[in-house]
Amino acid sequence: MAHPFAIITGASTGIGFELATLAAKNGYDILVVADEPLIEAAAEDFRQFGTEVRSVEADLSTLQGVDELLATAEGRPVDLLCANAGRGLGHAFLDQRVEDWRRVVDTNIVGTSYLLQKVLADMVARNSGKVLVTGSIAGYIPGAFQAVYNGTKAFVDSFVAAIQNEIKDADGVSLTNLMPGPVDTEFFARGDMLDTSVGSDPKKSDPADVARDGWDALMAGKAQVVSGWKNKIQSAVANVTPNAVLAERHRAMAEPGTAKD
Repeated sequence: MAHPFAIITGASTGIGFELATLAAKNGYDILVVADEPLIEAAAEDFRQFGTEVRSVEADLSTLQGVDELLATAEGRPVDLLCANAGRGLGHAFLDQRVEDWRRVVDTNIVGTSYLLQKVLADMVARNSGKVLVTGSIAGYIPGAFQAVYNGTKAFVDSFVAAIQNEIKDADGVSLTNLMPGPVDTEFFARGDMLDTSVGSDPKKSDPADVARDGWDALMAGKAQVVSGWKNKIQSAVANVTPNAVLAERHRAMAEPGTAKD
């Protein structure tokens, strides 16, 4: 009997690496992608579980990169998609280069939306498939000194909820939004945020725990899951707190020079 087939994006490290590990452990043939050569080493790790593993280095901030990923699948129906690829960026918006904040937008919004449109269309036509999108509780919080990233996650959180409604009659298709808080990954180093309070905090969530929360919610067909009890409280509080207050709290976490000793 053929194995089911999964695509996991942003799989070289962090949450994506852990999601790919779970998929391989659970008998999925997997296609993993990231925008760095490290994806090849990650693929070697996944092969220990005995399923077929293919990898591709592609830039999912571009439509061409998404097309390259899907071409690598060679027409094989996707049973599971973990749309995890994302990019962050710290510092004040007025100090950021246009090409840097645009790549955050193109990765987190454009690439994710295009990938979901291509994969979900086939799933809905077959009335079969599961999709996990990595959103964030950051989407509920005006992100002072991380304004573009939080704005993109606000889009993702809203977008996923809207698409869930649009495809609600496709009983065999589920779409789940995974919403973690700060996670102990390379995200903060890549976003130049190691000199911030949140970037230097040693108590960030374990990516393996976050991935497990997402996987369990995905398998249960849940619409969303906030990973971690502290993040559940924070997301609930954000719904009743004025934006100006939330932005000031975020500033205390994300402003450069606030790193904890």
